[in-house]
Amino acid sequence: MIKPDTLRSAEAHLRACDPKLARVIDRHGPCTIGSSRRDPFHVLCNSIISQQLSIKAADTIQARVALATGAGKRFLPLHFISAEHEALRACGLSNAKAKWLKALAEAAASGSLSFPKLRKMDDEAAITVLDALPGIGRWTAEMFLIFALDRLDVFSLGDVGLRNGLNRLHNGGAKLDDAASLALTAKWAPYRSVGSWYLWRVTESDLTPLV
Repeated sequence: MIKPDTLRSAEAHLRACDPKLARVIDRHGPCTIGSSRRDPFHVLCNSIISQQLSIKAADTIQARVALATGAGKRFLPLHFISAEHEALRACGLSNAKAKWLKALAEAAASGSLSFPKLRKMDDEAAITVLDALPGIGRWTAEMFLIFALDRLDVFSLGDVGLRNGLNRLHNGGAKLDDAASLALTAKWAPYRSVGSWYLWRVTESDLTPLV
């Protein structure tokens, strides 16, 4: 979990270095990222299930998988190791996702994927380990760092919502290239995850671009 004092320090830093983002902070209030502890294995499972699905569809399939595996509110490796492939497919999972979940469970159960070790790695080292797992790409790994490991300084170029929010905030909605996006967010360091949280609020908002 991230301490409230750390988040307030992050907000103060972001206000000082980016006046446009300061207006977003004023509009949306205190950041709540990292306010609750999240189980890392459960987060990865949900990330795999949710890939390329709407929020509604992902929630429906997650609920079916939880029921079929007896997981309740939290997925554990044993839920997928003991599950039949076809039972997972019957929940609405693709063939690939069913295989990926079982492979992830086996890696976690065997210790070849160690969440305590991941916590001790720097961001890029952790991303490299996660990216090597079936069904886990860089974007999923970056979201895992933010939401499961509470890393404070992650900005994902591959996140459409973040890019749209940044375009809207700093370029009137017109597309910024990778270099420009990285340059704008570099000044947010070491709190780019908190800045990202506010960009998602911009993307969700129906308000006109902030200028």
